[in-house]
Amino acid sequence: MRKYSIIIPVYNRPDELTELLESLTRQTYTNFEVIVIEDGSALKSEPVVEAFGDRLSLQYFYIQNCGQGFARNVGFERASGDYFIVFDSDTLIPPHYLEAVNAQLTNDFLDAFGGPDAADENFSDLQKAISYSMTSVFTTGGIRGKKNNAGGSFQPRSFNMGISRRVYRETGGFAKRDMGEDIELGIRLKKHNYRMGLIPEAYVYHKRRGNFRDFFRQVYSFGRTRFILDKLHPGLDLIKPVHAFPSAFVLFCLFIPLWYFIFQPFFWLSLGGLGLFIILVFLDATTKTKSPKVGALSVVAAFVQLFGYGLGFIREGFLRLIRR
Repeated sequence: MRKYSIIIPVYNRPDELTELLESLTRQTYTNFEVIVIEDGSALKSEPVVEAFGDRLSLQYFYIQNCGQGFARNVGFERASGDYFIVFDSDTLIPPHYLEAVNAQLTNDFLDAFGGPDAADENFSDLQKAISYSMTSVFTTGGIRGKKNNAGGSFQPRSFNMGISRRVYRETGGFAKRDMGEDIELGIRLKKHNYRMGLIPEAYVYHKRRGNFRDFFRQVYSFGRTRFILDKLHPGLDLIKPVHAFPSAFVLFCLFIPLWYFIFQPFFWLSLGGLGLFIILVFLDATTKTKSPKVGALSVVAAFVQLFGYGLGFIREGFLRLIRR
């Protein structure tokens, strides 16, 4: 019977960890351990871990802050399972999750896997809006949680991913502390021909950021990451046209006022196109969430995401041009 080691890095989020551990107590597949790595937090989660000591097989380690990528490696080193699974602390895990993973690995083994994310019905309206924006065809092209992404093959993401013990032993796990550390690991796995894939049934509920300011900071770093990874792995063509779409959207929006003075027909055409985008996002989000309020918040979330990612992408691209 395969044993799983669940690795959870946590940084100043004891309340979120409580909800995550509570969700793990309801797993239908029970041969697993949980390893919590406290990454230099001021708000420590040790009391939370102790409260679950009689309900889960738990280990807790406090380390000096080294970033979520390296904190996961600390967990890998201390894991006793055959297969390692990584969750972010702001996720909730459905009861069938491990059973779905085990069925996939038993029938068709994967060296590494990832799963989709979704919004739980109990999430706040803002969390649902951000979740919609991160998975919508109007913002990300709908590529998150799909078998094929912008790079042409599936890319596991660290909020919900797994690797075998052998893969960790041969690769050393994460090589970056943060900012695209999961993508960088996926690049190396692909280079060495490890078998990776999506397990659609192994989804998690992802709460993401609690406000638009933190969400902007997160996607801004995502935009920067593409150029950073391209520098680490030159020649792999890691920057695709789809990654430049948010930057094009930012420039499109910023130039709208200028067209009024340069060429008014194009000003009205651009304004109409932007209005159509807003209407489509609102209607699509409202339909999917059955809430006009979430639909309205999703419009804001879409702009925050596109401007955050786009500005981060433009910043790193501009810096690259200067260095050259």
